[in-house]
Amino acid sequence: MRRRLWLTTAAVAAAGGAGLAWWRMQPRGQPVPQAVWTLQLERPQGGSLALSTLRGQPLLLNFWATWCPPCVKEMPELDHFSRDFAQRGGRVLGVAIDGAAPVRDFLQHRPVSYDIVLAGLAGSELMRQLGNQAGVLPFSALLDAGGNLRKQHSGETTREELSRWVADLG
Repeated sequence: MRRRLWLTTAAVAAAGGAGLAWWRMQPRGQPVPQAVWTLQLERPQGGSLALSTLRGQPLLLNFWATWCPPCVKEMPELDHFSRDFAQRGGRVLGVAIDGAAPVRDFLQHRPVSYDIVLAGLAGSELMRQLGNQAGVLPFSALLDAGGNLRKQHSGETTREELSRWVADLG
């Protein structure tokens, strides 16, 4: 009986410690490095997008690649979310960690309504700056209108999860 009580207590303590560690690692309005706002990324259809033009509005950055099955799977969810988010003044930006030709070909067959930019290998560094040290794809980061990192998620996400994130912005 004592052993069972001890094991139960140890399991509860371990779970509590893991939960606290996870909670402490979540961003709490950390300013995004200034270098992020100086980036100018190419668009698959030509031209470029200066990230500085997106400052001052909530922004969801979603890092993806054409060869990443979970990335491709979540794109319809992101597309629906992007329309909802736009009504609240926010914007979704898909950041492709891929070459221009594969992304252009992909988007011809699976178009999305949100903006896509090409980051190539530089996108991996941008992900690290936003907290994705492992380089996992897909990766999403939510910035508030003040340019602060509010949420981040490695792996596939859903429209519902993203909607909860936005509700937390206030």
